[in-house]
Amino acid sequence: MMAVLLCAGYGTRMYPLTRHRPKPLLPVAGRPVLDYLMDQLIALEALQAIHLVTNARFFDDFAIWATRWRQELANRDRRLVLHNDGSTSAENRLGACADLKLVLDRTERGEGFLVAAGDNIFRFDLSPLWSVFRRAAHHRLVALPETDLARLRQTGVPLWGAGDRVRDLVEKPARPPSNWCCPALYFLKPSAFARLATFLPSAGNRDAPGHFIGYLCRRETVNAFRLNARRLDIGDRAGYRRADRLLRSGG
Repeated sequence: MMAVLLCAGYGTRMYPLTRHRPKPLLPVAGRPVLDYLMDQLIALEALQAIHLVTNARFFDDFAIWATRWRQELANRDRRLVLHNDGSTSAENRLGACADLKLVLDRTERGEGFLVAAGDNIFRFDLSPLWSVFRRAAHHRLVALPETDLARLRQTGVPLWGAGDRVRDLVEKPARPPSNWCCPALYFLKPSAFARLATFLPSAGNRDAPGHFIGYLCRRETVNAFRLNARRLDIGDRAGYRRADRLLRSGG
C-alpha cells in the first residue's frame, strides 16, 4: 500500500512567500509544512512507499528536502519516490487530478492508497483511520465540522446519503449542502484508478482533487470518517500565519 502526496501547485495566492519556495516546504513553527504529514505517514502499518509529485520548477527543492526522509524511511524498509510532472508555471500546470494519474500510471497500486495534498496540517491521528480503511470494502474520506459559511465556500462539502455515505462532494459551493468540510485527504481502493482514467478526458476542472472525488461518490460507495477534529489549512497567507502562531504557542 502507498501514499500519494500532491505537491505540484504554485501557491500563487501566497506570493511573494511562494515565488521561490513551494508551499508545502514553507516553515511552520520551524519545520516544513509537509514534515507534519510525513510524521504521520511513516507510522502507518503496511505502508510501503510514499510517492510525491511536484513540478519541474520546484523539483530540486523537494529533492533536497527528501534526503533526510529517505534515510528515515529506509530504516523502516520503506521508500520515498519523487515524480516531476514537467510543468514550469501555473499557466501550464497539469492539475492535481492529472498529477495523481501520472503517479498511479507508474506504480503498482496494490490493495489501496492514501491521497493527500501537501498544504494541510492534520490535527488528528491518521493511524486508526488507515486501520479501518484497510479492513473496509469501500473508499473513505475525512469530514470535519465547519460552521463558517465563508470557509465552507472555499472547500469541498459533502452531500450526505444514508449513514456516513457521501452521495457527492461539492467543491467551493455557493450554497453548501452541509456544515461539514472535506480536506484533500482520501483513502481509495484500486477501483478508483479506472474511474480517474474515465473522469479526466471530460473533466471541467482537473485541479482541485475534490472534483474527482465527487465524480467517484456518484458512481461508487464512498464513506466518511466524521471527526470532531480540525486541520490547519495553509491556503493563503492568513492561514499560514495562523498555523505558525498556533504551533509556536503549543496549541
